[in-house]
Amino acid sequence: MTRASLDKQPHEVASMFDDVAANYDLTNDVLSLGQARLWRREVARAVDARPAQKILDLAAGTATSSQPFARAGAYVVPCDFSIGMLRVGKERHPWMPFTAGDGTRLPFKDETFDAVTISFGLRNIQDTSAALSELYRVTKPGGRVVICEFSQPTWTPFRTVYTEYLMRALPPVARAVSSNPDAYVYLAESIRAWPDQAGLATLLQEAGWSKVAWRNLTGGVVALHRGVRD
Repeated sequence: MTRASLDKQPHEVASMFDDVAANYDLTNDVLSLGQARLWRREVARAVDARPAQKILDLAAGTATSSQPFARAGAYVVPCDFSIGMLRVGKERHPWMPFTAGDGTRLPFKDETFDAVTISFGLRNIQDTSAALSELYRVTKPGGRVVICEFSQPTWTPFRTVYTEYLMRALPPVARAVSSNPDAYVYLAESIRAWPDQAGLATLLQEAGWSKVAWRNLTGGVVALHRGVRD
């Protein structure tokens, strides 16, 4: 299996990410034209991890996204359902408590975490609403969720250019830098099929999250959604 389809069968998605694990972080930096690092900084600022807090980083992959939380003194659990990603992450960060888990059936008790976050992984989970409900379940009352995900550029001319980049430029660039370029065709397709900013906010509210808000990054290419568990 080199790429998943848009019905997002979990075994297909996990296998696809297993195939790209070794060069995943480098590929993301190249394909995002360096913006991925900026997005990670904004996620860290929104999560605002503090010493002794427990943070769940879902779809953490190799745990690159987890490092700012750990540096802040929080206890961070990188969780992913791609064993290949977890293996690469464990080689790089052997001290971290990597955990294999499905976003729709998280292997954690109710009200475990002070904050939960997922970056560029929510759209790869087959049942978005179930994942948002699971994140709610494992969050302590008063805890927060931060979601960083591709979204819809707000300026129409730029949105047209961006869509052309996704479907035409991204695959050949991926062929040059990725071990599994077909996976990035799926990623481009999944971005186009994903809800816009308001659509994801509605799903968060339906899952029980309150004080839902979002902020656009890079002109809406990415949106940072936030919510609180009452």
